[in-house]
Amino acid sequence: MAGTRALLRQCPLLLPQDRHGTAYEGFVTAQGRNFHIRILLPMDLQLKNARVECSWRLKRILHSYRHILKQRLHSCPDLVSFMVELKTVLEIALKNTQDLHIPRPPEYYSCLVRDLEILGWNRVAYVDTGLTTVKLKAEDSCARQHLITLKLNAKYPTEPPDCLVDFPVPFAVSWMPQNSLIDIYNQFLAALESLKEFWDALDEIDGKTWVLEPENPTRSATSRRIAIGNNVSVNIEVDPRHPNMLPECYFLGADHEVNPLRTKLNNNMHLWDPEISLLQNLRELLGIDFPSRAVLEKSDFAKDCGICYAYRLEGSAPDHVCDDPRCGQPFHQACLYEWLQGLPTSRQSFNVIFGECPYCNKPLTLKSSTKKL
Repeated sequence: MAGTRALLRQCPLLLPQDRHGTAYEGFVTAQGRNFHIRILLPMDLQLKNARVECSWRLKRILHSYRHILKQRLHSCPDLVSFMVELKTVLEIALKNTQDLHIPRPPEYYSCLVRDLEILGWNRVAYVDTGLTTVKLKAEDSCARQHLITLKLNAKYPTEPPDCLVDFPVPFAVSWMPQNSLIDIYNQFLAALESLKEFWDALDEIDGKTWVLEPENPTRSATSRRIAIGNNVSVNIEVDPRHPNMLPECYFLGADHEVNPLRTKLNNNMHLWDPEISLLQNLRELLGIDFPSRAVLEKSDFAKDCGICYAYRLEGSAPDHVCDDPRCGQPFHQACLYEWLQGLPTSRQSFNVIFGECPYCNKPLTLKSSTKKL
């Protein structure tokens, strides 16, 4: 309910279409204009698997920002956060669309070319033919490659460009009319170093464990679903500003498998040591060794859904497991929800459905979100 109120404050014209909170339709407002939009969420409410439908006019305006919005879908924790991001991107897109019709004075081009020469062409990854979009490349102290996209308006350098980056935190530029691109670039480098420990922690996890989701994480992604064993995994949400602190964790798998892990985490969280890596802390608190990429293959613990017989469903791996130790069959939550809804023996109360496992007939309860502590 609190989430619905927050969404109404941000987008009062975007309304829920069902009681499960999986469909929203209405309008998003920017610069006094309303644009029709429809958002469809899967039954597990995972934003990364949402489908966004919009009018042809809005689609045309956001065409150049598709990859940015896709990243935001993967990194935003909830629909409210995504809508805030969408409105921000839409404001930028509308301003840049209007700027295309504003003739730029000769001083604009001479100033921009001068700034690019001072910055160094070796740092430029892309410049469009109209000299309105510039992409700069940088390497952080750990040799990771990064890009920053600059959208320049006709009043540059009096007004700063809009800056788009693949960061897990907002990137705000400090700007004065006498500044140039090198000032933005230096702020970009400083921001990269401020996120060094965050990326170090997630790079270690990506390199030494089997990450089930996201399949191809962006630099802005703050969560990882890490395989622990056969149909057992832990999802961690890392704070990019405090990456060495205990992350938010929830376990996925059969209760008889994950309950001991929850107990260990709760009993040992006081032992968390910010001086050692996030991965090493997780190993010690849980008392386990995560499956190694050097020894095991993903197929050793990543089993297909027992209903659709596929591992990936719209990018998601199976995230619900039968609690019976003799069964342990994994399912995509969306597949299982649809299966149970089609059975006359199942019953539903709000966002909880009660039914039986399709394989062993053991009673099971399924919520619209399987997120657990």
